[in-house]
Formats: sequence, C-alpha cells, structure tokens
Amino acid sequence: MSATSEGTGSAADSIRSTLTERHPTVPVPPRDYRAAFDAAHLAMALVGRDGEVIAANRALAGLLGGEPHALAGRHAADLVDLAAEARTWQAYKEVLRGRQARLRCTRRLKHPDGHSLWTEVTLEPVAGTPDVLLSVADISDRRDLQARLRHLQMHDPVTRLPNRALFFERLSAALESSAYGQGGTGRIGLCYLDLDGFKAVNDTLGHRVGDRLLTAVAARLTQCADQSGYGRTGGHLVARLGGDEFALLVEDSTGTEELVDLARSVLAAVQEPFDLAGQRLSVSASIGVVERDAAGTSATGLMQAADTTLYWAKADGKARWTLFDPERNAHRMTRQALSSTLRPAVERGEFGLEYQPLVDLESGAVRGVEALVRWNHPQFGTLTPNRFIGIAEEDGSIVQLGRWVLATACRQARRWQIEQPSDAPVFVSVNVAVRQVWDSDLVGDVAEILAETGLAPQLLQLELTESAVMGSAGRPLQALQALSDMGVRIAIDDFGTGYSNLAYLSRLPVSVLKLDGSFVRGFRYEEGAHPNPADETIVEALVQLAHRLGLTVTAECVETAGQAARLRRVGCDTGQGWLYSRAVGPELIAEMIGTRPGA
Repeated sequence: MSATSEGTGSAADSIRSTLTERHPTVPVPPRDYRAAFDAAHLAMALVGRDGEVIAANRALAGLLGGEPHALAGRHAADLVDLAAEARTWQAYKEVLRGRQARLRCTRRLKHPDGHSLWTEVTLEPVAGTPDVLLSVADISDRRDLQARLRHLQMHDPVTRLPNRALFFERLSAALESSAYGQGGTGRIGLCYLDLDGFKAVNDTLGHRVGDRLLTAVAARLTQCADQSGYGRTGGHLVARLGGDEFALLVEDSTGTEELVDLARSVLAAVQEPFDLAGQRLSVSASIGVVERDAAGTSATGLMQAADTTLYWAKADGKARWTLFDPERNAHRMTRQALSSTLRPAVERGEFGLEYQPLVDLESGAVRGVEALVRWNHPQFGTLTPNRFIGIAEEDGSIVQLGRWVLATACRQARRWQIEQPSDAPVFVSVNVAVRQVWDSDLVGDVAEILAETGLAPQLLQLELTESAVMGSAGRPLQALQALSDMGVRIAIDDFGTGYSNLAYLSRLPVSVLKLDGSFVRGFRYEEGAHPNPADETIVEALVQLAHRLGLTVTAECVETAGQAARLRRVGCDTGQGWLYSRAVGPELIAEMIGTRPGA
C-alpha cells in the first residue's frame, strides 16, 4: 500500500471511529465515502452541534494551512470568521440547532503565509445526524474577474476616468453617508465643466486627435484634483460624464471658497496649450460650480443646479467659471413656469387689456389709446408684458396671444364708438411682434377681426419696433403694405433706438413715428438746471423729417407739463405718458374721451 493510500485509510478509520463513538445508533457510511471525503477537491469539514470540527479533509487543511488532524477540535466559526457579522453569527447558530436548513456567506480569509483569499462558505445539516457539513470554496479568481469586469464597466475607455455610472454611485453614497454625520463637514461641492468648441476639434482634426485631447484634459483635471485634495482620504473624484463633459466631486467641502479655487485652477490648467503628437492645440472650458449643505440635497437636484450653472457660464461668454446663484435660478424657474403655462393661459382667459391714452398735444384731447396686455397669473399675480412677451415670441404662442389682443382691443374700440357717438372716435394701437407677421396670416386676421367687430380700418394702428420694420423685406414688407392699403395705420415704436436707415424709411408703408422715451427724458427741467438745447434740436429735426415724409409723431414717456410744452413747441403731434394717465381699464378711458386728461 502506498503512503497516500495509507494516509487516506488511517484518516477514514479515524473519522469512522469518531462517528461510531459520538453516534453509536447511526449507521456509519462505508469506507469509500470517507475516502471520497478526504480526497475531494472541495474543502470540507464535519462540524458537531457544539461548533467544533469533528474531522476535516486535506483540501480544507491546504486552504487554511496545516494538517487535517490539527483542525479537529477547533471551532468552525473561528476557522472561517463566522462571528464577524451579527446576522451571519445568528444564522450559524440556527443551523447548528437544526432550525435553519442552510447558511451561505462570503468570507475573506487570511492564509498563514500572509496572502488573503475570498471564499464562499456553506453549512448544511448531514442527513440522519445532528452534525453539519462545512464546505469552503476558494472564489478568489472569480472575485478578481468580477473586479476587473466592474472596473471596465465603471470606467471610461478613452480617459480611464470613472464614468457616469460610477460618478453617480459615488455621489449617492456621499450624500447618504453625510446624513448619518460621520465627522465630516456635511457639505458637498461639484465643478461641472465641458470644453468650449470641442466639436470643431473632432470635425477638423478627427476623432483620434479628439480622444487624445480628452485624455490629456483628464490628466490635467486629475492633477488639479490631487493638488486640491492633498491630505484628504480618497481625494476628489474626477469623472468623465460623456462627450467633453467632466465632473470634479468634492466630498466634505470646506465651503464655496474651496470650490472656487478648484475651478480657477482647472480653468487655468485647461487653457494651457496641449502638444498632442506634434499637434499643438489651445482650448478653454466653461465650468458650473455648486457648493451646498449635503443635508436635503439629492443627486438629481445637485446635477440640475450644476447643469444650469454650466449653461450660465456658456451664456455669459464661455472660458469662465460661474457660481450657482439661487436668485438667478429662481428667476429661471419662474420663466420656465411661465413658459409651460402660457399657451393654456390664453384659453383659460387669464389675460386682460389696459389702455393708455394718446393725447393731442395742441388740444389735449384723447385721439387714441394703446392696448397693453396684462397676465393675471394665479400664482405670480398681475404680470406686465416685459415678463412674458419675450417668452411668447420664443415659443410661438405670441401668434395665439397676439390675435386675442387684436380682437379684444378692436372690439373695445368699437364699443366706445357705439356708446359715445357724439364724441370723435378714438383709434386703438396694438403692438405686433415680427413673428406674428412670419408665422401667421396677419393681413387675413386683421381683415377678419375688423369685419367681425365693425371697426373702421382707420381706427386701428399696429405698432412694430424700429428694428423689425427697418429690416422688413419680402413677406413682412408685403404684409405691411397690404395692411396700409387696407387703411390700417402702421407705427414704428421706440423710434431712434436702433440704426435707422432714413432713406429706407421713405419707402415703407408707415404713417406714425413713436419717439423713444429716452429723447423725452432730456426735456425735463430740473431745479436750478437749464435744458440741454441739443435734445430739443434732435427731436425738432426728427419731427420735421417725419412731417416732410407725411408722418405724424407721438412722444412716449411724457411725465411733466414742461416736457409737454417743449414737445408742443417743436411740433410733436401726440404725447403718451403718466402726465396724462397710466394704463387703466376701459371704463376709465370712456370717462376721458371728450375731456382733456392731465389738464
């Protein structure tokens, strides 16, 4: 008999005699089973109800270091570290007592020679006996493979930086740990950046050069983060979120100043020229900076703030960092809320019109009114046009809103005419956005509304800004000409604020110039000061030019009697402003018709 077989046989005899002594009434398996137990590649041990090892095979002894007989009598929990966790320890005791069918857990064990190994430990009862079988499988190779696969899954293949998935995992863990107060600052910071003009690099030099640039940028960002986070446990996390977007996460931030310093260093580092295999490139970056108390902050909320701030940095001119501003963000959120509710607000009837009189400067009589729209918002109260007209022009709802304003104003002007037949009828002036000319049949809408309301075309005036009218060509010019041919008056609003082509002015179908209020403000007499004669000269020249072209002139922002007197002296036709009245409801306008407001 060989030495191996003798050893196996003696071990089997030892196990057999032990089982016979401990359980004389239980049939002992044949010698073959004992031999298989000892020769098996799976590390195993038979464990008694008291938790002591009855017998161990060679595989277990080799895994833990030593000889099988040296393991007998030792506590199984000590061999495979089952007491390290309360839940595992409790389950282990339940298996020994026969109250639980199986326990399976993962344990990291240390071999006597110093190296560590990952194992999967299983305990389950041996049928027909009160003992349990302990098996220990070495899963170190599997764990290493899983770790490598996870690294590939969680890192960007180009820059080798953590990717979006790992970034959000780390961010969520940081926010969660801060909630339990583990001695940190309880604050968190983020620098969110992208490269300015990176698409041009890809388009002109190719994606290979673009990838090299991204790798070089990643190296500089990592260096900045290491320098900023020197001495910290783990430092700062640098991640590539996709494309040319990067993030630097600062856990346990010490305040805004730390994030600003980091953003400055990153901006300076990125702006240094890159030498990529003989290709010298210069780029810049825009950075959004957010720093706040981690309590009550979500990963989604932090990233939304960072994305918004990055957009501000881009909008402010690029190649800069911008700090998150709660007030500016509140304004943006309000604008977004208005944008999302503007269209249905027209259908819900949330808009109303007020009217400001246009007064003849010679007689003081009301000649017309300008219709000014107001939004009676259920959340933000009464909003003036400067709060929502720009939004309406951007999303196209100005067409729907503009048609409602036009119809409502014409209907009201006709009602004044019917209710006060003895007074001279007043015209109504309505502001028109250039998008209404492009995106709708303005001529058709005006004709239809005039027919529906019965208002004469001569009692409707449409106001367009100077920049819109002076740049008119093609369809807009044709529309203005058709409206003028219909008898509708066309007015240039805020005249004098743009770059007027006066030669072109003579060829436009315009009948009224409305002088911008900046001209009129210079007419105000101040105590102890004399008026600037240049202001009067400019206005007088504009009035004379307009009259020579057959146009009438309205002065906006008339606030004092002195201003009105000077405007009257230079020949201005009508005035509009607080001297006469603020914008008011239609019932008050009815009282002004036939009187001299402000007199």
